[in-house]
Amino acid sequence: MTVTQGNKIVLIGAGAVGIAYAYALLNQGLTDHLAIIDLDEAMTWAQVEDLSHAIPYSGHNAQVSVGSYEDCRDAALVVNCAGVAQRDGESRLDLVARNVKIFESINREVMGHGFNGIYLVATNPVDVLTYATWTQTRLPWNQVIGSGTVLDTARWRHNLGRHFDVAASAVHSYVIGEHGDSELAVLSSGSVAGVPLPRILAKEAESNPQIHDEFEEMFRKTRDAAYGIIQRKGNTSYGIGSALARITRAILRNEDVALPVSVKLNGEYARDDVFIGTPTILNRGGVRNVVELRLDPEEFERFDASAATLRGVIDSLDLPE
Repeated sequence: MTVTQGNKIVLIGAGAVGIAYAYALLNQGLTDHLAIIDLDEAMTWAQVEDLSHAIPYSGHNAQVSVGSYEDCRDAALVVNCAGVAQRDGESRLDLVARNVKIFESINREVMGHGFNGIYLVATNPVDVLTYATWTQTRLPWNQVIGSGTVLDTARWRHNLGRHFDVAASAVHSYVIGEHGDSELAVLSSGSVAGVPLPRILAKEAESNPQIHDEFEEMFRKTRDAAYGIIQRKGNTSYGIGSALARITRAILRNEDVALPVSVKLNGEYARDDVFIGTPTILNRGGVRNVVELRLDPEEFERFDASAATLRGVIDSLDLPE
């Protein structure tokens, strides 16, 4: 079957992440119709009204509605932000058992109403829940995508940009692997303003022998950024909301752009058993192809360990074959 066309989006979950995403995509003019589904119908109605009142000043026109699963029938994209939130001090993988059960009931409704578009998962632990969504919906693997390490990569580029005093857009370095504690930054193929990162680090090491330790600490702060934010404000929302809007734009505008989303590996990195963050070419059909980065031996070992961590969690769950 051909993937459902158009740009109608069904958002499941009207919490902080979902509404930050809704606000970003409406301001960017990425949809003509956004239908929002949440168990709290009164709150959903209020969010729909508030978002609708922002549209006249957005420069775009769109319909925002309180949705039902019937809206999935002609939706081009379902974005799932539902589930229980990460608690202070809780790892993303600790969330998995609770959220897999929630997803099972949601996905039964989504597919029971004839959905055949692209399914984007944002709920944590996102790599495992993207795998669960694939097995629960039985959609083709290229139509199921997780937010992966798109936000982690944005955080990493932001921090590198501050270090080198350049715009984050001039920095090209991916964070890959699990969206969580076992992820890694790929320095071997990174660059700043076109200059390879390994060359820059070698030059800086001449005057600062501690530069590699400093970079490792910078990455640790990048990886753990969510914990500090959650401790102080209860959630992360704007960064992930914007990341989800960026993925949406890549899909609906058929961009053929590479973003480090969570995607099923089919032999890349010698794995075929997980959804995991890696650069992926996205277009109107979902995943066009997975980009396998050329990793150095240490990076490959860390990535493989990250994939093994995710596989171990998947094996502990009662998922459909």
